Amino acid sequence: MTLNLSADDVLTTTRSVRKRLDFDKPVPREVLMECLDIALQAPTGSNSQGWQWVFVTDPDKKLALAEIYRTNATPYLNQAKPQMGDIRDEQRPRVEDSARYLNDHLEKVPVMLIPCLEGKPQDAVSGASAGFWGSLMPAVWSFMLALRSRGLGSAWTSLHLLGDGERQAAELLGIPFDSYSQAGLFPIAYTKGTDFKKAKRLPAEQVTHWDTW
Repeated sequence: MTLNLSADDVLTTTRSVRKRLDFDKPVPREVLMECLDIALQAPTGSNSQGWQWVFVTDPDKKLALAEIYRTNATPYLNQAKPQMGDIRDEQRPRVEDSARYLNDHLEKVPVMLIPCLEGKPQDAVSGASAGFWGSLMPAVWSFMLALRSRGLGSAWTSLHLLGDGERQAAELLGIPFDSYSQAGLFPIAYTKGTDFKKAKRLPAEQVTHWDTW
């Protein structure tokens, strides 16, 4: 099923979906591969295409990944967050509530995805880190957009990577830890309803600079 959405609709209504993920509806492999074929058209540095995509459907491995995630996510979610003093504060309670929900139920999603990129990010001060991740993030976002256009949702999570979590996930899934970097952990499921709306954001004028800061 492909939704009848314009490009602008897909771009402005692709949300981080957590509480509206349908744990009970199977996700066909062919749909995931169709979305991935689209994502692989994204630009990548020097056209290197050094990405690998690890989908996880095995219940035991999903549970193990969820436990790695919870080890880092639970204390993080329990920390007090600073107030921003603007419209972002209005959304925080809902975001935090949905993040806790996903933390509690992560292993129930039909599919998890860990996108990987060959190599390790270098010293961020040198600028190499931006170029490194820039060879994968456009493709990951394209994948999420393709999911949205087909009635599926996901959320970009990265808390499992903290501490020894990335190494543990690599050992669990056979990812070569010394030669590949993980970009996150993405729960994937059909969504309960497809009527997502634009999020509240600061006006572009408040975050824009011309010629100088």
